[in-house]
Amino acid sequence: MVEWTEAERKAIVGLWSKISVDEIGPLALARLLIVNPWTQRHFDKFGNLSSPTAIMGNAKVAQHGRVVMGGLDRAVKNLDNIKDAYVDLSHMHSEKLHVDPDNFRLLGECITVCVAAKFGPSVFTAEVQEAWQKFLTVVVSALRRQYH
Repeated sequence: MVEWTEAERKAIVGLWSKISVDEIGPLALARLLIVNPWTQRHFDKFGNLSSPTAIMGNAKVAQHGRVVMGGLDRAVKNLDNIKDAYVDLSHMHSEKLHVDPDNFRLLGECITVCVAAKFGPSVFTAEVQEAWQKFLTVVVSALRRQYH
């Protein structure tokens, strides 16, 4: 179990309260698929992913980006028990979808880039980034749990 300081909790919850799931989710997933094209193999039913323009305009990519951010909402609401909150998601991604577990880390990086670009250094300070990245590391660990 991870230990959170009060400053970390405040930074994570405060940043999360500013994030628009409808904006950051689609941008982050699109960025993942563009920057790491091999991850597209998990989205073969999403239609046209042939170019950055196609990916950015793909409604299924946007919708799944929102779903991903909904998963992060679950983690924010369960900071003291993220691993248990993610048991079913970990099992699904491991056993049913066969997602490469490193993709979770890559998506976390894309989410961080999108959040940093959106809010800039006045909101996304080094201290907020430190807490946010710790949070995403715990989320990724929880998602990878079934793989061990």
